[in-house]
Amino acid sequence: MSHTEVSEELFNFGTITMKDGLVDHVFRITNSSDEDIYVKKIHTSCMCTTAYLEDSTGEKGPFGMEGMGYLPPANETIRAGESRNIKVVYDPNAHGPAGVGAIDRFVYLTDASGDTLQFEIKAVVTP
Repeated sequence: MSHTEVSEELFNFGTITMKDGLVDHVFRITNSSDEDIYVKKIHTSCMCTTAYLEDSTGEKGPFGMEGMGYLPPANETIRAGESRNIKVVYDPNAHGPAGVGAIDRFVYLTDASGDTLQFEIKAVVTP
């Protein structure tokens, strides 16, 4: 998505434990153009990761992995000059005992023209 400013594109949780459960991080995006951006789709790279699009009235989602059940369309407009939060939630227990070690997951926002903005989270999962 051109003309979009992001607070960061990568967040590393460092070491997290399965016993502590879900972790989340908020990415902030700003439409720095003078035209609205229509976000058509939000999806993640894995079922263990979900995303929410937040504004002043609340959040829309969860948005998950394509092909793994119903994925609602985002159908949200980010007005010129407007900022929004993308909350990313990672479940370290989603893969069971085999899910320990380094993880690298992605969240994708796709606009009406097909341009995609990518966010990445990393962590090292321990029991």
